[in-house]
Amino acid sequence: MTTRDIANLRVYNQHLNHDKFKKPEEVVGHMCAMQAQEYAHAKWAIGLRMSSPSDKAVEKAMTNGAVLRTHVLRPTWHFVLPQDIRWMLSLTAPRINAGNAAMYKKQEVTDAIFNKSFDVFTKGLQGGKQLIRTEIAAALTQANIATNDLRLTILLMKAELEQLICSGARQGKQFTYALLDERAPMTPVIDRDEAVARLVLRYFTSHGPATINDFVHWSGLTVADAKTGIEINKSRLSNVIIEEISYWMSTDADFSTAKKTGAYLLPVYDELIIAYKNRDAMVPASFRDKIGAITFFPTIMVNNQVVGNWSRNMGKKNIDIELKPFNKLNKTQNQSIESAIQRFKKFNGVG
Repeated sequence: MTTRDIANLRVYNQHLNHDKFKKPEEVVGHMCAMQAQEYAHAKWAIGLRMSSPSDKAVEKAMTNGAVLRTHVLRPTWHFVLPQDIRWMLSLTAPRINAGNAAMYKKQEVTDAIFNKSFDVFTKGLQGGKQLIRTEIAAALTQANIATNDLRLTILLMKAELEQLICSGARQGKQFTYALLDERAPMTPVIDRDEAVARLVLRYFTSHGPATINDFVHWSGLTVADAKTGIEINKSRLSNVIIEEISYWMSTDADFSTAKKTGAYLLPVYDELIIAYKNRDAMVPASFRDKIGAITFFPTIMVNNQVVGNWSRNMGKKNIDIELKPFNKLNKTQNQSIESAIQRFKKFNGVG
């Protein structure tokens, strides 16, 4: 097994080139959590893994609560399923709060202020109400709680981490918040080791082959947590050493079916890039000096290797795609990329 095999298997295990899912919630369920702060791009990340993708289908899943968007890992926005959100937050919130502690102190947000804001959220959102940020800010101001922009963000994130609020349906282009109890069913409480085991198994199943450090980078948990989860799942995970580096994946991984062909227009922060601390498997050595462009901008992937960046100009009746390859592309590569462009346009209802 080689480094290129790692890339091929990651693409395969993330279902980018086989057995694509029918529904957005099936994609998110398989991936466990998908980074989602750049919302339009994050919707396309789901679409890439669907058999008949459409922006409207992903938006509908967000509207009806089949998929939720909240702060749950590292922390940043992620898509998660309603049935996963509680055990995941119970597992990750303590570390996120610890990491945010200095910010809480700098903004002079005390436990008393948090609790007072939680009362405001509960009163304003109960009964199925869903409010945008400006409406929530107004309610907090009326309760004499200061809401400069960063402070409002802190109060909202803390309420998410405390399992009080989550995403509601969008109002136009505005995001809303809703009470978690009204968007997600109550699920059985599980102990920490079981939660760690779940997260570890689902990460290495959907993202493998990956290293312990990759998991730590993705989850925000510790090396000790990763090792605990691997030990609990030792009969369901396999290990391979490549160039003296240890990788983990599901025992069900099938080398023979991992395809090496095809092209993808990956959105910024796609799980195929952002979910790994080390991205060398997907990036040719000659392009590794461009890792910033690869990490923080949409990327073009051909034959499971990054070959450049891309951008789009969205019009009502047309979408202009600008390709920014790192090297000159050959005819076969351009043909594959053209197919990827048409798929992106179809997702957005154009062409």
